[in-house]
Amino acid sequence: MNWAGLDASIIVPALVAGLLVTSTHVPLGQQVLKRGIIFLDLAVAQIAGLGIIVAYSFGWQAGGWQVQLIAMGTALLGVLFLYYAEKHWPDILEAIIGSLFVLASSGSILLLAVNPHGGEQLKELLVGQILWVGYNQIIPVLILYVIILALWFRISSQASSLHFYILFALTITASVQLVGIYLVFATLILPALAIRNVKKYALGYGYLIGGLGYLLGLVLAALLDMPAGAMIVYTLAIIAMLVGRLLRKGLIAH
Repeated sequence: MNWAGLDASIIVPALVAGLLVTSTHVPLGQQVLKRGIIFLDLAVAQIAGLGIIVAYSFGWQAGGWQVQLIAMGTALLGVLFLYYAEKHWPDILEAIIGSLFVLASSGSILLLAVNPHGGEQLKELLVGQILWVGYNQIIPVLILYVIILALWFRISSQASSLHFYILFALTITASVQLVGIYLVFATLILPALAIRNVKKYALGYGYLIGGLGYLLGLVLAALLDMPAGAMIVYTLAIIAMLVGRLLRKGLIAH
């Protein structure tokens, strides 16, 4: 056990980032399950990631306004196309989403192939670098998420597909840069699966799963000196399964 790894100056900002991601991904994840477009988040996250890689290829620094603009622009273009596809080709929407994911992934690999640091950038895009997140990255995302949550909870009952897609794209673009594509998918889908049949306190249980998953994952990653992103994916999955089982058995109120 690496007890020295439990450094609050590293773990606390990472946990704050994880809680921020959880705050938006739990309600949006419920909507993803409801709409039956499970792999939407992977596709949009990969499209945003492609935009980030394009920005990096121009030499722009991570976190710069140029990177944000290109990442959000590509994500918005992607979801607008998917909105069009939902209206005109609903029977093959999942196939289109999967195809976009493959195209964006392959485009990222092609761009990174000519970059001497491409392998490291691809790893960061997929599993993230949550342990190295600083408050300078967290504060802009906090402001964005407050706006998104305020809009979502105000319009969710009558939100159109277009509203959902736009808010989803903006959220995912910010999340990918904080925690990586794998954690974006895990935070959206795993809590949502556990609470899918819960009528009461669903959001509360979803937030509990997300919060405990990030906390336990960060602590275990520090103690065992393991990659934090991958560890959190597993702790989220385990806690989601446990809470989901307790809910199904009626052992906790729902």
